[in-house]
Amino acid sequence: MTTISANLQDVLARIHDAAEKSGRNPDDISLLAVSKTWPASAVREAANAGQTAFGENYVQEGVDKVAELSALGLDWHFIGPLQSNKTRRVAESFAWVHSIDRLKIAERLSEQRPDDLPPLQVCLQVNVSGEETKSGIALDEVAELAKQLVLLPHLKLRGLMAIPAPVEDFALQRQAFRRLRELFDDLNNTGFSLDTLSMGMSHDLEAAIAEGATMVRIGTAIFGERTYV
Repeated sequence: MTTISANLQDVLARIHDAAEKSGRNPDDISLLAVSKTWPASAVREAANAGQTAFGENYVQEGVDKVAELSALGLDWHFIGPLQSNKTRRVAESFAWVHSIDRLKIAERLSEQRPDDLPPLQVCLQVNVSGEETKSGIALDEVAELAKQLVLLPHLKLRGLMAIPAPVEDFALQRQAFRRLRELFDDLNNTGFSLDTLSMGMSHDLEAAIAEGATMVRIGTAIFGERTYV
């Protein structure tokens, strides 16, 4: 067993254990392997071990991997900040976008989604910790943006995503994720049909699952520590 496949099994075991501790069905939580900065060969290794969904943060790098690995039939998610001059490439190459935080980006993605592809599955990125340097829409602005987004023809609003400020304390981790889950529940109680809570990473996936995450985004625990150039 390769290192990546062994790490993948460890992460799946963590997800399973966290779900059982929270009284949840592990099958209700999907794993998104975050492959940013890692070569296509690392993605192929994870795919050979059974992983099918991968997340990328950088447009050019992600588009290149999608093209190189197209024969594998993988499910590609764009999870990084998105500038309006790069929406076309994402709309043409990815199945999901988790990082929508303004209407202009959503409109461009909808306009630029090719007609022969299914609607782009999208999440609104919410700034649950109120960090000025962090991407994401404020909690009290989400409902209005969601109402506008569901009218766009080539997008399907699936849920919410957040990257809370990193903290070590489990209770504080849960607190941040709880804010997103409560917002998710509020939206569904007012007529939305959301099914995706994209929250939790290598260091806090247990807290995210305890608060209802349906998708965890794991990079380091699968591929190792990143080296940024």
